[in-house]
Amino acid sequence: MKATNKSTAVELSWFRLSLLSYLRESHPDKAADRQFIASRGDAAAQVYSDIIKLGGSHDEAEEVASQTLYAGLHFSPYRTIVNILWDEFADEIDPALAEGVAMELQPHLTGVFEKYTLSDDFADSQEYRLLYMELTGAIQTFLEDGVQ
Repeated sequence: MKATNKSTAVELSWFRLSLLSYLRESHPDKAADRQFIASRGDAAAQVYSDIIKLGGSHDEAEEVASQTLYAGLHFSPYRTIVNILWDEFADEIDPALAEGVAMELQPHLTGVFEKYTLSDDFADSQEYRLLYMELTGAIQTFLEDGVQ
């Protein structure tokens, strides 16, 4: 019985750590939210466990648990800014510094993002191109004004 408890603790820890790693990479503004990480990680672990108990495969359980873990997090405003800095401003911003600059710029660009209905599949939408162009112009303005 103790082995099962240890196994469950490891699964819970794995889901939380997986989410934390993803948040650090794509949503650094959420990476310090321990409650969010715990809630999502525990929910994903529960879904995984429930599917296995019902006779589902590990692949099925992992797929549904991942959907639970990352729901609403597939589109990243932060990562979008980083990509724009890499693609459009490589001559002005050292690519190695783009992530730090994106962290500084993101609060200034909140108003731009609020104009759009962001979803997990937003990057595949027609509106993404409009957002990309609008962000590029806003970033250009901020860089010209010395925000770095």
